[in-house]
Amino acid sequence: QVQLVESGGGLVQAGGSLRLSCAASGRTFPNRPIGWFRQAPGKEREFVAAITWNNVGTAYADSVRGRFTISRDNAKNTVYLQMNRLKPEDTAVYYCAVDVSGVIVSRDVRRYDHWGQGTQVTVSS
Repeated sequence: QVQLVESGGGLVQAGGSLRLSCAASGRTFPNRPIGWFRQAPGKEREFVAAITWNNVGTAYADSVRGRFTISRDNAKNTVYLQMNRLKPEDTAVYYCAVDVSGVIVSRDVRRYDHWGQGTQVTVSS
């Protein structure tokens, strides 16, 4: 079973930056798309960004496009989410997961599995 661990969250002021990491267990990173999702209190889990196995294809939620950048380093078994110009509305627990049967990126949360434990991002105003 693939195990994912998110890290890099924390408390930051509006306009600041954070880089989240999603590290996979095993000798190699899963050869499938990886997605980032977030869940704020009282809200459903929301798609943030996703990336194909070879870094060619990406997708972003409209709310983060231009501010967040997803990338992956398969040699390090890690996917990154660089978050710039953070806003208070970005406050949420951020999760990564694998689209276990995908090739292209998908925004559909139902396709993803092997969720990590999440990392808290709090943006103060």
